[in-house]
Amino acid sequence: MSEKRYDLYIGGEWVKANRYMTVRLPYDGSVVGEVPSANRSEMERAIAAASRARRDAARMPAHKRSAILYKACQLMEGRKEDWGRAVSIESGKPIREGRIEAARAVQTLLFSAEEAKRIEGEILPLDAHPNGEGRFGFTLRPPRGVIAAITPFNFPLNLACHKVGPALASGNTVVLKPASVTPITAYMLAELFSEAGLPPGFLNVISGGGGEIGDALVSHPDVHMVTFTGSVEVGKRIHDKAGIKMVTLELGSNSAAIVDTEADLDLALERCRAGGYAHSGQVCISLQRLYAQNEVARDFTDRFVEAVRSLRIGHPLEDQTEVSSLIREADAQRVESWIQEAVAGGATLAVGGRRCRATTVEPAVLLGTKPDMRVVRDEIFGPVVAVDDYQTLDQAIEKVNDSRYGLQAGVFTRNLSKALHAAQRLEVGGVMINDVPTFRVDQMPYGGVKESGLGREGPKYAVQEMTDIRMVVIRA
Repeated sequence: MSEKRYDLYIGGEWVKANRYMTVRLPYDGSVVGEVPSANRSEMERAIAAASRARRDAARMPAHKRSAILYKACQLMEGRKEDWGRAVSIESGKPIREGRIEAARAVQTLLFSAEEAKRIEGEILPLDAHPNGEGRFGFTLRPPRGVIAAITPFNFPLNLACHKVGPALASGNTVVLKPASVTPITAYMLAELFSEAGLPPGFLNVISGGGGEIGDALVSHPDVHMVTFTGSVEVGKRIHDKAGIKMVTLELGSNSAAIVDTEADLDLALERCRAGGYAHSGQVCISLQRLYAQNEVARDFTDRFVEAVRSLRIGHPLEDQTEVSSLIREADAQRVESWIQEAVAGGATLAVGGRRCRATTVEPAVLLGTKPDMRVVRDEIFGPVVAVDDYQTLDQAIEKVNDSRYGLQAGVFTRNLSKALHAAQRLEVGGVMINDVPTFRVDQMPYGGVKESGLGREGPKYAVQEMTDIRMVVIRA
């Protein structure tokens, strides 16, 4: 594995930092690179560069913004294997998932390039009001200005593209702060956009601790919007510190799926096996709670346990690996302790749950859990699914809704009436019929309710968040 040292990317230049930090492969702790650990002064320099460039970005014609994004998309497409490998070595996700993330990032940039040409206002019939006679009105969608984009470790490439792509498409400038443990792909994005012809200052990348530069970044008066993906606790702090500016937050979840008596059980089994354990459960919409209708619960649960038992654990760069590691040893210890706590409280550990390496927890299935257990109540962000049964669909819906989170949910049924009934009553941002809550394609609106966040991602919807509304009235 080759190691590379990156510098800060500010104003179109690579800038030496005062301090650097080591990036390690979570699976075995091997060194994969070195990146800056920025201080407050270096962060201020990045914001200043973005601020100087923001009027040029706002004046850039839509076709030029689109062309740069499309060029970046083409360049990434030509090196997808390199991108997939980079994702895997810094996040620890299996290479098969790294390749999928790289392919998705290409699509995210492509949709962003297309949305750059679709930003439009509307015409208002001002004479609908008596005082509006003789006047013509329309709206514009100007960019907000400097956007602080703060991204998480679990999808270091694609979630960065979900913030950077729409921001550039809509004429903003960006200060990108990746997660401290997965910053390499963010600096690779800076290289990519430079090669694609993005002018200096439009994209700036700084890495470092959230406590030192994160709070100062979101509260800075020259930052006009914050877009954040991460934990509820950090999201709440950002919301409090940002002040009067636009904030979008994609936060935690505790996603559930319902398996109805009229479901295609083979399909449900296949999708739940994938949805609960991708990236060792470190996905915001990972399947964590699974509710099976009484008539099918025993058969489905037995088959699900055996399917989970067959998941292959290994090094992330091995093609056959399906489960590798959590991002930190402390997270593996936490997941293991939550499992042990559930078992001590009366739950049954049907398979897995043992920490077999410092950062690796065997994929686990828990039965007989209770609503007040942390494995049911909170976001475990690990390879654990709690399976329970239910009698009626409304009872299952009530169980799904009994959560402070509401990102996405899944419903497996071939009964259209039941599907629509659930879609209307589930308190979530997205309902996946005949699929797990883990399903996402990158042009769809994505976001949650309750403590799962504010606003929506997906290039079209992010552009709406990243532009303001300017009313223009012409008196004839």
